[in-house]
Amino acid sequence: MATIGPSGLHPGERASVCPHEGVPRPSGSLELECLQQFKVTRTQLQQIQASLLCSMEQALKGQDSPAPSVRMLPTYVRSTPHGTEQGDFLVLELGATGASLRVLWVTLTGTKECRVEPRSREFVIPQEVILGAGQQLFDFAARCLSEFLDAYPVENQGLKLGFNFSFPCHQTGLDRSTLISWTKGFRCSGVEGQDVVQLLRDAIQRQGTYRIDVVAMVNDTVGTMMGCELGTRPCEVGLIVDTGTNACYMEEARHVAALDEDRGRTCVSIEWGSFHDEDALGPVLTTFDSALDRESLTPGAQRFEKMIGGFYLGELVRLVLVHLTQHGILFDGCASPALLSQGCILLDHVAEMEDTATGTARVHTILQDLGLSPRASDAELVQCVCVAVCTRAAQLCAAALAAVLSRLQHSREQQTLQVAVATGGRVFERHPRFLRILKETVMLLAPNCDVSFIPSVDGGGRGVAMVTAVAARLAAHRRILEETLAPFQLTLEQLTVVQAQMREAMIRGLQGEASSLRMLPTYVRATPDGSERGDFLALDLGGTNFRVLLVRVAEGSVQIINQVYSIPECRAQGSGQKLFDHIVDCIVDFQKRQGLSGQSLPLGFTFSFPCKQLGLDQGILLNWTKGFNASGCEGQDVVYLLREAIRRRQAVELNVVAIVNDTVGTMMSCGYDDPRCEMGLIVGTGTNACYMEELRNVASVPGDSGLMCINMEWGAFGDDGSLGTLSTRFDTSVDQASINPGKQRFEKMISGMYLGEIVRHILLHLTNLGVLFRGQKTQCLQARDIFKTKFLSEIESDSLALRQVRAILEDLGLTLTSDDALMVLEVCQAVSRRAAQLCGAGVAAVVEKIRENRGLQELTVSVGVDGTLYKLHPHFSKLVSATVRKLAPQCTVTFLQSEDGSGKGAALVTAVACRLTQMAHV
Repeated sequence: MATIGPSGLHPGERASVCPHEGVPRPSGSLELECLQQFKVTRTQLQQIQASLLCSMEQALKGQDSPAPSVRMLPTYVRSTPHGTEQGDFLVLELGATGASLRVLWVTLTGTKECRVEPRSREFVIPQEVILGAGQQLFDFAARCLSEFLDAYPVENQGLKLGFNFSFPCHQTGLDRSTLISWTKGFRCSGVEGQDVVQLLRDAIQRQGTYRIDVVAMVNDTVGTMMGCELGTRPCEVGLIVDTGTNACYMEEARHVAALDEDRGRTCVSIEWGSFHDEDALGPVLTTFDSALDRESLTPGAQRFEKMIGGFYLGELVRLVLVHLTQHGILFDGCASPALLSQGCILLDHVAEMEDTATGTARVHTILQDLGLSPRASDAELVQCVCVAVCTRAAQLCAAALAAVLSRLQHSREQQTLQVAVATGGRVFERHPRFLRILKETVMLLAPNCDVSFIPSVDGGGRGVAMVTAVAARLAAHRRILEETLAPFQLTLEQLTVVQAQMREAMIRGLQGEASSLRMLPTYVRATPDGSERGDFLALDLGGTNFRVLLVRVAEGSVQIINQVYSIPECRAQGSGQKLFDHIVDCIVDFQKRQGLSGQSLPLGFTFSFPCKQLGLDQGILLNWTKGFNASGCEGQDVVYLLREAIRRRQAVELNVVAIVNDTVGTMMSCGYDDPRCEMGLIVGTGTNACYMEELRNVASVPGDSGLMCINMEWGAFGDDGSLGTLSTRFDTSVDQASINPGKQRFEKMISGMYLGEIVRHILLHLTNLGVLFRGQKTQCLQARDIFKTKFLSEIESDSLALRQVRAILEDLGLTLTSDDALMVLEVCQAVSRRAAQLCGAGVAAVVEKIRENRGLQELTVSVGVDGTLYKLHPHFSKLVSATVRKLAPQCTVTFLQSEDGSGKGAALVTAVACRLTQMAHV
């Protein structure tokens, strides 16, 4: 396996040139052996990549046996910037720059063109504070904040502050974070295990000078990611190589066991400095790493960080130089007191000595400042040492980053991951070569990841301000979203009122009084009893497609053969005569195909439009719906229109026995299998319900005994204004743009033909307010009916990841973020939940009416249901059922999904009618 890095060496291969262009490689065996320790093969890097990835996934799942070597801490940063953030923000930075504290005033303008440079001031933290009591440290921070603000004329009105606290913490919220352990030389007592945000708030309150709201606690890695300039691809990874090293990235929330959330993303801080898998890291650890670890403040901890972080690179170089000097290879074997002093070679020294642009001149100067007398060969060897140490650091960092990229690619299920990585820290700033090696190695280890590296713009300052701004934006958008959707959140009291109103409208309609419910008799007087037999034809007209069916009813089985025919728009909106002629043409074609020509089978006609039935085979069309508007039909008997079309066709004999509403057909279809089925419900393109009413309550039909199926035509419920308190501005917009303004108000709040339009109007409103799609109005959202109701079912599916939700919306031409996708999901949920609850209130009104009609304490009844919205939406049916249980607790209601209610049901209505006729003759 090839060794990687600019040297191009294979394992075990020696060369006469240093892995630094133009620098001779040492030829002595000891120095070669010494530098060879820092060589890392591709296989070793892949092992580190795989091991770190395994540890990441183990930590994400919350597995603690064996203990994962990385923490994978959720930071509760749930969104990246989208470029419109603006406002003034305070930033307190502690731990990012060693023994100092920085306060910044950051102004975000929301545009690239008008950038305002932040104001900042650095305060040196006294050593006694760093090693003293925790309260002393936070009081010092509060004084620094006040001193900084005193120098500027600012309004003392709830200043928003982001707290950059660059130490390992366990966050339980964006503004709640417990310090796990101090690093970087800090040892303040009484802080580990405490909420550092609360400690800061307490100190600010004790100071009492300014009203400061600590909005977010942010580590420097997250700040680096958030401070990245927006580009063509999302910046969803932050990488710090400074005093220490760490990375963060945007993980799917459903994969973070600690969050117990299903949707959205959250930024996870890997805390990879603690990575210590012995099998993976052991082969690349040198004797110098072991010596450095022993001499450190935290022996045995942060092993990975000690091989990469800038705090340690200079010390590693120093240990190698001391080793070579002690063996007489450097400086004639004479080590100066300075060289023997820990910390004498800093990161800046390493960067300068490695820089080929200055040759060896700078090396001589630095070594002389350490009291050494280097020869030319000494300077060249020192350069090689610096190169070896930094090359390994960059390669190890790349292996870890490759693990993160692999994780992202896997969780997003993408063949090629396109992502931007924000880089920050002095190692990147001072070592251009470090980034170059990092890029080369990442390309080798993650070949299916297209990565761009973008230097972060002051991640500790602007990045932390951006986290605070994004949190403020999300909070503001959350308030607007909740206010917008509040009218869709129906209370039990509101649903009880709807139930009562529908009950009253049912009674008035049955008595022939003014009501928004027509309560039309269907002249279906019984449900199937299982004895029906024979062959029947059924017609199904209820939309743009028309079906002809042959239904064979035998003992214990119903066989169906059907053919679908289209209804052209010119027929649906042309003359009624041509529409019915087209229907008869389709019937004749079906008879020929099935060898039924010349036979006169009983025929049931499912006609899914509002009709007033005067008999089982007489139905007066009240008005067209669903986009039909054929002339000369409203107010006419549609069975007569069909018979006239049959007469015009000549030589065709059809025995039209019954006109059937699709809702009645649904009830009858389910009633064949369950005799307790006494209600039918359709929730598809439109919505309607029917049920078996006591004949004595039906004023328009003579008789006091027996039952009568009532077609409620409940889509018109509320046309009298009774639903006005529940109607939203979006319902009004949909209604006004419809072909029948002011009509079918209940249907327009429930059915599939309208829910997508309601969602579209809400999305337009939120876009206009800047809450969605960055406030950019998209042409596709202006198009009526672009947002199909089927999208609600797809988007709300529990099995879909957020990535798939985004794909559905992007297919519509919407450019959106993950935040947008989540909000669209919430809008869909609110609209469909209200629809299901209103539907449930209607069902509750019906089953309670049946129960009281019969004077029962408890009623057990089944409801036959059909319609794509009810059947395909992942939650609609459960919500309907739950609402019925709450509103009709004395009724045990079973919902049965109909199998071809409009076809099979029409045939069964016809079959029952034939059975009853035969019984009457007998």
